[in-house]
Amino acid sequence: MPLDLHEPVAAQLRIVAAEVVMPRYRNLAADEISEKAADDFVTIADKESELRLAEGLSAILPEAGIIGEEACAADPSILDRAGEGLNWIIDPIDGTGNFAAGKPPFGIMVALADGGIILAGWILDPLSGRLCHAVLGDGSFIDGERVQARESGAALPVAALAVYFMTPEERAEVQRRAQTSFTLVDIPRCAAEQYPRLVLGQNDVSIFARTLPWDHAAGTLFLNEAGGCCQRLDGSPYRVGDLRRGLLGASSPRLWDLAAETLLR
Repeated sequence: MPLDLHEPVAAQLRIVAAEVVMPRYRNLAADEISEKAADDFVTIADKESELRLAEGLSAILPEAGIIGEEACAADPSILDRAGEGLNWIIDPIDGTGNFAAGKPPFGIMVALADGGIILAGWILDPLSGRLCHAVLGDGSFIDGERVQARESGAALPVAALAVYFMTPEERAEVQRRAQTSFTLVDIPRCAAEQYPRLVLGQNDVSIFARTLPWDHAAGTLFLNEAGGCCQRLDGSPYRVGDLRRGLLGASSPRLWDLAAETLLR
């Protein structure tokens, strides 16, 4: 991927955050919030953000297709081609439940993938302005500074486990296995926040049941390029278009192995 894509993409995210997302924060009418499914919210800001991002990203790289969360909600067949060819992957507001409730965290995430391989990713926190980005083979950055993932250093590794899309039986088993080997903390219900926490030494391990591309494409690349480890539960790479469930991320390969042995086997 040409490295000169970073600045125009970053500018596009910041424009949409300033002109679309933040004006709606804590300023949504009741009829501007709805549920796509149980506990899965969408707002007018999500829809407007995706339209603006799709327009702006298409102008930056016209040959790439668009795989957007809200477009896929309206037409699930779009997701069928997510692993084919060159595509922008858009999460117009990640953590919509938090956003709709008027509380942090939430973020905007964009990735570029080719044939399912993630080439680049961007994660913007509209509240703080923090921008995480990664380029395949070229590392991870926060606000332009190269970063390396680090472990928390806690006596027991810190685990934030997103188990709410698991079956009750799966959830109970993972929590049982985790309780004596990890310090369990609440999840932010926002992948745009969870992945930076794994890089910045706040959390050591996260597990995800649902692995839709807009939630994980940018974050998995960011964590892996920073020297952490994010893979499928069987140790295979995460690829856009692979609709299997289950993803495990850790701040180091050592902790990934520990978590896989403890939680999954």
